[in-house]
Amino acid sequence: MTAAVPGDGQAPGSGRVRLRLLTEGRPPREVSVPAGVSVFEAASWNGVAIDSTCGGHGTCRKCRVRVTPGPGGGNGAHGPDGPGGAGGGAAGADAAFPVSRLDPRAFTPEQLREGWRLACLAQAVSDLEVEVPALSTRPKAATVGVGRQVILRPAVQKRYVELAEPSLSDQVPDVERLLAALDDLEPTPDLHAVRAAGRVMRAADFRVTAVVVDDALIDVEPGDTSGSRYGLAVDLGTTTVVATLLDLSAGTPVAVRSMLNLQQPYGADVISRISATMLDPAALDRLRDAARETLDRLALEVCEEAGVSPGHVYEVALAGNATMVHLVLGVDPEPLGVAPFVTAVRALPVLLASDLGLRLHPRARAVVLPALGAYVGGDIVAGALATGMDRDRRLRLFVDVGTNCEIVLGGADRLLATAAPAGPAFEGAQIRCGMRASAGAIETVRLAPSVELGVIGDVAPAGLCGSGLVDAVAELLRVGLLDRSGRFVPEEEAVRLAPGLAARLTVIGGERVFVLAGDVYLSQRDVRELQFAKAAIATGWRLLLQEHGAGEDDIQQVLLAGSFGSYLSPASAVRIGLVPELALSRIVSAGNVAGEGAKLALLSVQERAGALALLEEIRYVELSDRPDFNDRFVDLLSFPGP
Repeated sequence: MTAAVPGDGQAPGSGRVRLRLLTEGRPPREVSVPAGVSVFEAASWNGVAIDSTCGGHGTCRKCRVRVTPGPGGGNGAHGPDGPGGAGGGAAGADAAFPVSRLDPRAFTPEQLREGWRLACLAQAVSDLEVEVPALSTRPKAATVGVGRQVILRPAVQKRYVELAEPSLSDQVPDVERLLAALDDLEPTPDLHAVRAAGRVMRAADFRVTAVVVDDALIDVEPGDTSGSRYGLAVDLGTTTVVATLLDLSAGTPVAVRSMLNLQQPYGADVISRISATMLDPAALDRLRDAARETLDRLALEVCEEAGVSPGHVYEVALAGNATMVHLVLGVDPEPLGVAPFVTAVRALPVLLASDLGLRLHPRARAVVLPALGAYVGGDIVAGALATGMDRDRRLRLFVDVGTNCEIVLGGADRLLATAAPAGPAFEGAQIRCGMRASAGAIETVRLAPSVELGVIGDVAPAGLCGSGLVDAVAELLRVGLLDRSGRFVPEEEAVRLAPGLAARLTVIGGERVFVLAGDVYLSQRDVRELQFAKAAIATGWRLLLQEHGAGEDDIQQVLLAGSFGSYLSPASAVRIGLVPELALSRIVSAGNVAGEGAKLALLSVQERAGALALLEEIRYVELSDRPDFNDRFVDLLSFPGP
């Protein structure tokens, strides 16, 4: 980092500067930070999220902010090469705020003159006012998925009892009196329940409701509250978190909400977040707090939506990948990110909801679904549980498409699993005009023969999300403007093959692109990023097929899981070679099956036991040490032929 430069904007003798952070819809935030830190770090430390998918390493070019001098004036932000850093030093605003070597790739000359910079590369050396574009915290997400009917047998039970009052001839202790009235249950009293029992029983004339979770009496409530028992099912995703409030008496959902994981400023993928904790010892606490704030905010929102007191939520079931679980619990994730990739524990003991930062019933339990390993976590175990992978005799392929793509292959007789490093392209990262699946993102593309776009929110296109990226490439392959190698065809061939579209092939920044709408385009490099991602996934499931001793023709169903899989066109997935070439009716958008698995764990203790049993039924296949992985990967970079 650039050393602090003494000046008017620096607090005398303190080595600190003042930043005024402005975000639309929020009051200004004034903070004091060490001189020389990046604007990105300063904002993140103080709870102001700046969009980023690379974790502040300067590669995604999404952390766009506008900087202007604070009250102290002067050169407030330096590029990493110091004042007048590489590419900077122009007159006007450029002189006041030097341009880093990457800023010209992210902004137009006019934007640079207006003070727009990449926050991760702009270092604050004097007082600044920083305009931070509002981060969309509600991306489009799958909130439901393929599930199964189960016999309702939740761990949370309530019993209303009317007890005889004690007397000189009946001096049975309060808790024993209550336990004796619970004919069908034999719980052990929790200290919280012991403390509450006498006071509540007398205040309610000994008409009370016992609250039991598993084998523990956790509370005694006045009157008959037996009809009010709720549980919270959570899919803790790397990008999006989904929370569903369930009525455990009826077994039905009563409210569901989703939002962006507030850890996003630390990177779009788990490796970026693991790296953050390795580079900065304080990052683990910040990541833990961000995840807990996300969970707590969603929990309170679903309770408010359903009109349910948070105190009547007695159990939480959480499904998440191993990294997310480590981070939310404050467990060091470094062993997950370096060979031999070891998780701290596969199956956690039952926790309290407060261990996850949730403000529900003070003794509410939290069950974390078990992980198969470092890169096939509890979210995939939950998905396999929800889809009945271990119950169906058909050979099925389960693919959770994302930065780290988890794959399960098999049926009732045998199950194999692996993880493929697909990279962040499906999240819109490393894509020139990429963005998350939020308002303005192109999510569907059809070239028939003109360009037909589906845009989230029915607004003007602002960028391209993952499903739109796959559609765009698949359609360009279909009309012939992309060849099998992934290259745009020459101009004369484009005119011959698609005369109505050929004019959209042009050059921007020395790179051939296809213009989709306005300033939104698909570049040659974007196509290559998608090729890397789809080749990694295809290599994964093909190697599992080889391990299973089966062929593509033996697969009877493909399940596309997760939020991205829910919106991915099966036809486009087949056309680019992401999944086997099956009849489209046999390729199912399974949706948020991780959340569905968490629901099953709440609704049935038998299903919860089934999740643990899957740890022994699924065999993990490690790809990183296979000598044939790279050869297969290279072979699959090309797109399938006609």
